[in-house]
Amino acid sequence: MDGPKLSAPARLGRRLIGGLRIGPGEAGPVLLAFAYFFCLLCAYYILRPIRDEMGIQGGVGNLQWVFTATFGVMLVAVPVFGWAVAHFPRRRLVPLVYYFFIANLLVFFALFEARIAAPWVARGFFVWVSVFNLFVVSVFWSFMADLFTNAQARRLFGFIAAGGSFGAIVGPGLTALLAERLGPTPLILISVGLLGTAVLCVHGLLHLDRRSPARDDPDGAARDGPIHGSPFAGAARVARSPYLLGIGAFTVLYTTLSTFLYFEQAHIVAGAFSKAGDRTTLFATIDLAVNVLTVLAQLFVVARLVERFGLAATLALVPLGVAVGFAVLGLYPTLAVLVVFQVVRRAGNYALTRPAREMLYTVVPREDKYKSKNFNDTVVYRGGDALSGWAFALLRAAGLGLAALAWLAVPVALLWAALGVALARHQEVLRRPADRQPPRLSRSGERS
Repeated sequence: MDGPKLSAPARLGRRLIGGLRIGPGEAGPVLLAFAYFFCLLCAYYILRPIRDEMGIQGGVGNLQWVFTATFGVMLVAVPVFGWAVAHFPRRRLVPLVYYFFIANLLVFFALFEARIAAPWVARGFFVWVSVFNLFVVSVFWSFMADLFTNAQARRLFGFIAAGGSFGAIVGPGLTALLAERLGPTPLILISVGLLGTAVLCVHGLLHLDRRSPARDDPDGAARDGPIHGSPFAGAARVARSPYLLGIGAFTVLYTTLSTFLYFEQAHIVAGAFSKAGDRTTLFATIDLAVNVLTVLAQLFVVARLVERFGLAATLALVPLGVAVGFAVLGLYPTLAVLVVFQVVRRAGNYALTRPAREMLYTVVPREDKYKSKNFNDTVVYRGGDALSGWAFALLRAAGLGLAALAWLAVPVALLWAALGVALARHQEVLRRPADRQPPRLSRSGERS
């Protein structure tokens, strides 16, 4: 017998889940991960336009100092996180990270309300948001790489990333709608509430993982326990591994190109608009356009692209597009070209490059998923920011204009694409034993 006939909404839901490549027993954990990432990026994107406006108010000529300060904070924060990884089980570590940042936000809220040392608090907030963004997202993807196998990641990470894109649509929308009416300070409390909801999703995922048929790594180590070792082990393991070092270099090339474009944006936008409100509105509008474009690709393109063309093509596609974009910006360094390039580049990164880069970590040991990945995502990332920021400032001081700097970025983007292909080929070798792992995060007794 065919069984009971499904209603029209049930049939539609089944087709949607099938189209999203979600397997049996995976819908619950995947939707929780989707909601978790939604809350994280919604909280961040409420704050991002405020951070960008503070950067311009501090002077576009001083941005390299802010990026350097952010790198300095990362150098302190990463060993502290490494110590926490070594001393706390996963069920306590992941929520603890978010509780820490919630407490930070409440302190900033109190300082802004009291108007204490306003210029310095504003600069500190810019640095803090830059650290916050990388840390919370890095911990999120470390957690995902630990919960899902490589085979699951190739099907599901695009959809999970779409949760962040939905959050990134709602976040700037709320900021654009409420910033003038309420001012920036009350928006901080909305971010606090969203981070609290993200922690609830973490606890839900941990509960499902405890019921999973696959409780242990292939080496027999319990996946919930602390990952013992030095707080500096992440850096040491990256230095010893050509694969992890390659991922770090891939990150540096990405952040170098992003920083060059960010500085070009700061100069072009500062010259085009004289009012702070107009600039903040433009930044929020760019964020909104980026994430509307991103979410459709994450829902329906990423899994199919990886399955059909492979991880190498997925990692190379956006860098090749960035090379073309910088060439066009070199010919026409105008606001219109900048906005289109920025929207397409960021959408491509969020939809394709970021989920594909996270897939690279699904085949490494747990210590690398948390410590080495965090080192690459924070210190290496912000180190690339700081170095490229100073390089941009020195090249400008040497007399190079925005068009010339855009042309210099083209060969860097081509190198970025070539490295992505090399990493994907290396991952193909490493993933064969990883694909023999039993599926995780399906309902008790089910295999996904």
